[in-house]
Amino acid sequence: MPGSDTEVDDGIRAAFIGPGNNSFRNYHPGLTGQPCNADGDFLPNGTRPEPRQPKPPDDWSPYSSRLEFELADFIYTRSQISAANLNTLLELWAASLVEAGGKPMFGSYKDMYRTIDNTRVGDVKWQSFTVKYTGDVVADPAPWMHDEYDVWFRDPLEVVRNMLANPEFADNMDLQPFREYNTTDSTRRWQDFMSGDWAWRQADIIAQDQDCLGSAFVPIILGSDKTTVSVATGQNDYYPLYLSIGNIHNNIRRAHHNGVVLIAFLAMPKTTRECASKDEFRRFRRQLFHSSLGHILKTLKPGMAKPEVTLFGDGHYRRVIYGLGPYIADYEEQALLTCIVRNWCPRCLAYRNNLDDDNALHHCRDHAEMLIAEFALDALWNEYGIVGELVPFTNDFIRADIYELIAPDILHQIIKGAFKDHLVEWVEKYLRLTHGDSRANEILDDIDRRIAAVVPFPGLRRFPQGRHFKQWTGDDSKALMKVYLPAIEGHVPSEIVRTFRAFLEFCYLVRRDVLTEKDLDDLDEALSRFYRYREVFKTMGVVTTFSLPRQHSMKHYKQLIQLFGAPNGLCSSITESKHVKAVKKLYRRTNKYRALGQMLLINQRLDKLAASRVDFESRGMLRGTCLSTVLDRLASSWLGDEDRSTSASIDESQGDCEDVSGPRVEAHVSLSRTRQWNRPTAIVALADELRIPNLPDLVRAFLIGQLYPEDTRDPTEIPYLEYPRYEGRISIHNSAISMFYAPSDLSGIGGMRREYIRAAPAWRQNGPRYDCAFVITDPELQGMRGMDIARILCFFSFKSEGICYPCAVVQWFDRVGNGPDEATGMWMVRPGFIGDHQRNVAVIHVDTIFRAAHLIPIYGRDFVPREIAPCHSYDAFNGFYVNKFVDHHAFEIAY
Repeated sequence: MPGSDTEVDDGIRAAFIGPGNNSFRNYHPGLTGQPCNADGDFLPNGTRPEPRQPKPPDDWSPYSSRLEFELADFIYTRSQISAANLNTLLELWAASLVEAGGKPMFGSYKDMYRTIDNTRVGDVKWQSFTVKYTGDVVADPAPWMHDEYDVWFRDPLEVVRNMLANPEFADNMDLQPFREYNTTDSTRRWQDFMSGDWAWRQADIIAQDQDCLGSAFVPIILGSDKTTVSVATGQNDYYPLYLSIGNIHNNIRRAHHNGVVLIAFLAMPKTTRECASKDEFRRFRRQLFHSSLGHILKTLKPGMAKPEVTLFGDGHYRRVIYGLGPYIADYEEQALLTCIVRNWCPRCLAYRNNLDDDNALHHCRDHAEMLIAEFALDALWNEYGIVGELVPFTNDFIRADIYELIAPDILHQIIKGAFKDHLVEWVEKYLRLTHGDSRANEILDDIDRRIAAVVPFPGLRRFPQGRHFKQWTGDDSKALMKVYLPAIEGHVPSEIVRTFRAFLEFCYLVRRDVLTEKDLDDLDEALSRFYRYREVFKTMGVVTTFSLPRQHSMKHYKQLIQLFGAPNGLCSSITESKHVKAVKKLYRRTNKYRALGQMLLINQRLDKLAASRVDFESRGMLRGTCLSTVLDRLASSWLGDEDRSTSASIDESQGDCEDVSGPRVEAHVSLSRTRQWNRPTAIVALADELRIPNLPDLVRAFLIGQLYPEDTRDPTEIPYLEYPRYEGRISIHNSAISMFYAPSDLSGIGGMRREYIRAAPAWRQNGPRYDCAFVITDPELQGMRGMDIARILCFFSFKSEGICYPCAVVQWFDRVGNGPDEATGMWMVRPGFIGDHQRNVAVIHVDTIFRAAHLIPIYGRDFVPREIAPCHSYDAFNGFYVNKFVDHHAFEIAY
């Protein structure tokens, strides 16, 4: 463990962690994850892992060489060439080698597939079982009563063992529950799953068994959701089940580095419209779900009661004890899992017509079983919202209570549900009730134009045609959240604006990578404001009740954070993203005839290739590239033991942003590698292009600041002859690359994110693009008080006296007011001017730029002209909001 260890009361081990030991952890004293040997005997502290049977460094089996593996991986995983096209490619390759007496590594697609199938590492085969109706059959039974339903699955125990043994996870895994605190004030912090109270309490229960002491607790996280892969060729639905473990860190689970694994395709019984609405079929379909889960997970049951010895990715064996952990699901799936009636809460006993009852107790298994024993089925349904005929699958597993295992679902409960389906729809209903359909349509069209006029920004989806399309995705709803608030201001009362502000602040707080006690207090405060301001919708007759399960779920988030850690590690956006990779893309690779069997085979081959890559990387066999490896080998034979220099290049992404791996840095900005050869090469010429006549003076002022940082004189007062001059060549760049630590957003395993800041006179045939940025002007102050907003007019670099200066020509923005706007919660700025309406322009070093900033016009009550395009926004309006909702990192810095 990082930092120094100490022991506190009750045998609890504490350790300081983080940069500068800014926090410390108290580890559970019972389940310690102590290493043992293969027989389960605990080893003394500090014992090194037992050496494994070494493999030769050139053992690429089942492949003959690195090149053969890399080729198979490239073709099958990345290029996804069809079998017919692959055969054509191999034939062309063979034809090119005939004269040289060579042949391609694979003779046909079958040859390559056979080699992949021979992979043994990470091999967990698919298997199936059949389920059918076993209840009472009536005289004229419905067809579904005789049908058999296949469920395909992989042994979850083997899948979990592979995850624990994966060396990629070794440094990103918690082996015991812990409680984390801030070092300065000893306040609690929640981040990864094992930092929550649920894991600690489970460990308390398990530790009562003396045979379990010293073991590692491994919570099993599940998630399921139906998905449609094709509508055009018929309704092709699948029901995937995913598995993860609570020990791996949230960033691993979110980045999908094999931290979430497809383990089953559940059955989806179908019948006629007449039968589909009948109670017998509905009961069968629901119980089929629970019975299938129980059967799939049964191999985990022995390891829930008695520890088993398992190999971990760090090379140690440990005794592990399994337990069912949280289940990731949307509301419909939560109702199915907890066997409740729709419109009731799966976590508490609040009555469906009064879900915000502050005195409602929490659901629990014992209470539900007592009610089922005492009351008739109709009373259970109507008075308690319980479907009494169903038995939750968790009843078959020890220490499992489905009511406390329902995970928070930011995507479906809050973003798709409360925001898009509730609040956005309520705004439209308010406009129609207040103004009538005709005027409301005009206002709604203007709101669409406001949204469409928003300037581009890294990672921001745009709505060029407004919001009126039928198929909304989760990404569409997330994108609308980022720009909707300023678009409605001026068309709705301030109470509605404040409702959205409170709601958005709640959303962005719960999405944080790390949450503190103060964050939980802020969460309560934001929720309180949301409840207070949303009453405007009831007052104006838009809605009659707020007893809506998705909005009600917000009340439980504070407790869920305390139980399970940061919600972004358990959100259904993880399984939604997995749908694309594990189901939809696989379906597109099939011939669509009995596609599931083909999908299972493709999935298994992809897993084998991924496992092979992990194996080869762990043995240091994939350093460099195939070409560099061959050249090194040839150079060794040519040059003997002489020193050789190597070079590496970086492929610059064409997108605006991406998650990246690498060491953590708070922020770093560098100019792009591509120079613009068709743009000015001298300061004077650049001054003409940008229409900034005094640009040479600004460059001199910049050099004074760089060379004489202690000189406090105004540059205009320095004698001309003392000025440092530069009249040489400059290089212009149309973008800069910003790297910063943003773990709350989509980022690499280390939490790093990369974005491009553009300053280009022409951008993708849509006019010029000159982005804005946060510029650090006072490092001693926090938030917006230590930063200013500047619009980047040009990136350029030059070398003077042997020193290279990467620079930016910027126009400053002035703050409006001394704090954020009360209604929207966002800072307001306006373009800065000096003297007689001259733009406030400067030359700055790119090191002072933190990252890109997004501004949205303050539209007011005026309608936006139809001809306004996104490239015009920064020039067409006089005031702007600094959009702290554009991403989670901006929310954390623009306060």
